[in-house]
Amino acid sequence: MNIIAESIRQFLSFTGFANMSWQHLIMIAIGILFIVLAVKKDWEPMLLVPIGFGIIIGNIPFAEGYQIGIYEEGSVMNILYQGVLKGWYPPLIFLGIGAMTDFSALISQPRLMLIGAAAQAGIFGAYAIALHLGFTPEEAGAIGIIGGADGPTAIFLSSKLAPHLVGPIAVSAYSYMALVPVIQRPIMLMLTTKKERLIRMKPARMVSRREKLIFPIAGFILTAFVVPSALPLLGMLFFGNLLKECGVTKRLADTARGPLIDVVTILIGLTVGASTQANVFLRHISVKIFVLGLVSFAVATFCGVLFAKIMNLFCSEENKINPLIGNAGVSAVPDSARVSQNVGREFDKSNHLLMHAMAPNVAGVIGSAVAAGILLSFLG
Repeated sequence: MNIIAESIRQFLSFTGFANMSWQHLIMIAIGILFIVLAVKKDWEPMLLVPIGFGIIIGNIPFAEGYQIGIYEEGSVMNILYQGVLKGWYPPLIFLGIGAMTDFSALISQPRLMLIGAAAQAGIFGAYAIALHLGFTPEEAGAIGIIGGADGPTAIFLSSKLAPHLVGPIAVSAYSYMALVPVIQRPIMLMLTTKKERLIRMKPARMVSRREKLIFPIAGFILTAFVVPSALPLLGMLFFGNLLKECGVTKRLADTARGPLIDVVTILIGLTVGASTQANVFLRHISVKIFVLGLVSFAVATFCGVLFAKIMNLFCSEENKINPLIGNAGVSAVPDSARVSQNVGREFDKSNHLLMHAMAPNVAGVIGSAVAAGILLSFLG
């Protein structure tokens, strides 16, 4: 009987109930909240559902030593998490993004690339603030990239500069990507007048197949020569777009923008979520990262809209830019472009801004990768 009682006591000591703390319950509640927001509000469900369930996985209490936790070397979750820590997943995500992105809007209106570049100011603004708050230069650079609203880029850079902060930075970046409509709309309305919101932009010109084919090759050579440190992201982005546009690799393009990106999205979401173990994640530094991420994202939106207004000072009346597309300079494709469209239609239902907004939006994808390369080149 003593043996049986001892076995029962030992079993009970290994259960989640015996190892539970209030911190675990808080994180599990956050994971459930992410799933609810994805299902009820349709806020980036492809990201928030995997991350939310990953948070629940990572916060089931357990006794250490059985190689089941994401931070226990040799465990299955730890092996999958290496794709985040070593930066394997982000380039694969960029391959898929390139294969599903149409750069026609940017090619036809290259001046709108400047808006995407201006929006990257949020990254460097948050970097300066993080330095002021006592973060190391490497940590500040990894935190600042959240302003690009690009989860894969944030993971890639933080894995190189501050691996110990990958969890909170990744969760923060993806959270703000999901909250694009909530964060950006008030800033857009604050900075624009009713007259500006009603501006109708000239239709973009048609782009030839030759231009679409040349763009990924020329674009990659130009950007990679400027920032070779961003080569893994830029190379995969433009290669994916070449697969789409060349017309002879349809199967490869379909695989990149379909099954491949879906599988990697599942793995990156689950492992990033699981990395938020209560004893690692619930710290003051995580709260600071979330606040700085919000500041970075808000500043990026502010700079994009403001720069569009500044550009209008030098544009003729028929070439005016609707500053509502300035928010699309961040890299949240295509959600921030949809915000431009939706806010514009609140004031004029027949004014379609989506295709115009896609130009700074895809420029923002390139811009965030370039910004990451710049930070990596002098901080790495």
